[in-house]
Amino acid sequence: MDIRDAVILGVVEGLTEFLPVSSTGHLILTAHILGIPHDEFTKSFEIAIQLGSILAVVFLYMERFIRDFETWKRIMLAFIPTGLVGFALYKVIKGYLIGNDLIVVINLFLGGIVLILADRYCERFCYLRDIGELPLTRAPLIGLFQALAVVPGVSRSGATIVGGMLMGLSRKSAAEFSFILAVPTMLAATLYDLLKTGGSFEGDQWELLGVGFLTAFITAMLTVKAFLRFLNSHGFTIFGVYRMVVAVLYAVIFLL
Repeated sequence: MDIRDAVILGVVEGLTEFLPVSSTGHLILTAHILGIPHDEFTKSFEIAIQLGSILAVVFLYMERFIRDFETWKRIMLAFIPTGLVGFALYKVIKGYLIGNDLIVVINLFLGGIVLILADRYCERFCYLRDIGELPLTRAPLIGLFQALAVVPGVSRSGATIVGGMLMGLSRKSAAEFSFILAVPTMLAATLYDLLKTGGSFEGDQWELLGVGFLTAFITAMLTVKAFLRFLNSHGFTIFGVYRMVVAVLYAVIFLL
């Protein structure tokens, strides 16, 4: 991996972290296209640069982080099941799931179908316009949906948005819940991984992490704003179709 690769991966991460298309899946597929071997550093790089995207959300939602206790109660209740699953399956995720192109392609396609169906459901049954209106008992269920994203290609944001809509949140509120829930989730995942592997990084690898981190931060800032504007007049169906098209194209070109 070189600086150019780090920039490209940072842009891909920033573009896809908060869209329901699977940032991890896109990073894995992009690394394959660029010819980057999926060694331990690459796997850690793909986890660590997500922190850049997450800090973009902290910046954009700073006032809500500081003052909105009702939102934080729901976020932390949702984080508990995700954290338990993530820590319990860390070795399986890092050793067998990250870097598996076939798993990514299958889940991209199936996730696209689920996203389209959930979007149709939301047209009739999503009535909660603010995160604070969500009953506390439903928040951990959204966390369980997010826990499915330990499998590459599922999409953390996609699973959380689907869970939020099924719990009654409007499209925009489900997206914002997903944004904010990403902060404790990805912060814990990144710090845990760096604690496990950071001591083995060399000087130039830390430089690559820095470049990817900064690129992801800037790209995510722009993407979140554009995504929320898009949701004011559109749903998630286009993202479901996109997932399915990418899965089929990648499978035909690289796996068959």
